[in-house]
Amino acid sequence: TVDRALLSITIFLLLIGIALVYSASHGIKSGLSNLANKQILWVAISIPFFIFFSTLDYRNLRKASYPLYFFSLLTLLLVLLIGRARAGSSRWLTVGNFFLQPSEFSKLIFILVAARYFTDIKEKIARLPFLIFYLVIAAIPLLLILKQPNLGTALVLFSISLGMLWVAGIKKSHLTFLVILGILSSPILWLSLKDYQKTRFLVLFNPNADPLGSGYNILQSKIAIGSGGLIGKGFLHGTQTRLAFLPEYHTDFIFCVLAEEWGFIGAGILLFLYYLLLKNIIRIGSSTAEPFARLVTAGITVMFASHIFINLGMTLGTLPVVGIPLPFLSYGGSSLLAFLISIAILLNIKK
Repeated sequence: TVDRALLSITIFLLLIGIALVYSASHGIKSGLSNLANKQILWVAISIPFFIFFSTLDYRNLRKASYPLYFFSLLTLLLVLLIGRARAGSSRWLTVGNFFLQPSEFSKLIFILVAARYFTDIKEKIARLPFLIFYLVIAAIPLLLILKQPNLGTALVLFSISLGMLWVAGIKKSHLTFLVILGILSSPILWLSLKDYQKTRFLVLFNPNADPLGSGYNILQSKIAIGSGGLIGKGFLHGTQTRLAFLPEYHTDFIFCVLAEEWGFIGAGILLFLYYLLLKNIIRIGSSTAEPFARLVTAGITVMFASHIFINLGMTLGTLPVVGIPLPFLSYGGSSLLAFLISIAILLNIKK
């Protein structure tokens, strides 16, 4: 039987996303008029994949996880070699008339391969060599994604790797080791960041220091959200976004469109839907005794939670602007397809 609750929540979020992209595409910024139609096209393209993965026995994904992992690494490498660059980042591969972002699929593939690895080694995760090998499995796609550079997706993948490690039952001593390692390596990670990425972290403390430069996105995002008030300015009546004061309002800052047009009430409804989404995913994971399924569910939970937390934190000015889509709402075909495949796998696990 189909999990109607999870399916219904997903459909509601998709409809809200299409409405917001439609509104965002009717601003003064040129070249966005067909965004809603393209997003609907991506939904249509995603439906066959959704049906396929919701009917395919998820255990087959366990068997295919290692080949998928190496294929994912290949696509991430191809992005660096022949990828299409936008705004200084090489994140897309051209497939016919479509641009695909392999990093969006690499998160789900990593969840599958990590779940298989943990179920293969079982209690051996308590041994340090097996932990180190897992860290290598996680580090390879993480470094390739950072090289693009794509800090947002790298943060999500990092969160997934830690979350699944915790669910798999890491020893406290090993967890302490990882924390110390993270602290010691933080200066190296900081030095490896691009200058604009460092600025995005520093500007959090005082965006008014550079209101027309590095602090612009945060300030305009806060203005858009705050101007919505309790009930919003009304559908298609958001001025801050429609007049293009805020860049990328149809993708990374789509929450600003919702908050400005639908107000505090609309934002509250969205957060409640996301709460229900995560609650139902956790419920599915808790209802299965199969280790691989539980780990996959845990990974998908962390993936969605990380996207929601980082994106909303970014738009509210509490986290740096790293460029990450809001699940089912932001414009983008690759992320939409990856999220829907994730939901389809969950529906299959629930059967």
